[in-house]
Amino acid sequence: MYKKLFFLLVIFTFLLPEMGTAQCAMCRAVLESEESGRAAEGINNGIVYLMAIPYVLVAGLFYFIYRKMRP
Repeated sequence: MYKKLFFLLVIFTFLLPEMGTAQCAMCRAVLESEESGRAAEGINNGIVYLMAIPYVLVAGLFYFIYRKMRP
């Protein structure tokens, strides 16, 4: 049951890539109209920071589990 659901979710994700790359229309308009690119750089840095935090937390959790399971 779960394998089928996971498979359908993966297929759905690959068939509709536009949904994964969609962004706010106002943010896009502001970033495209600015010539210096400073706002776009700030937005990109913010996205990287927001994306990195869950990976750091999961890595810390796995490290904690590894240390507890090791004799």
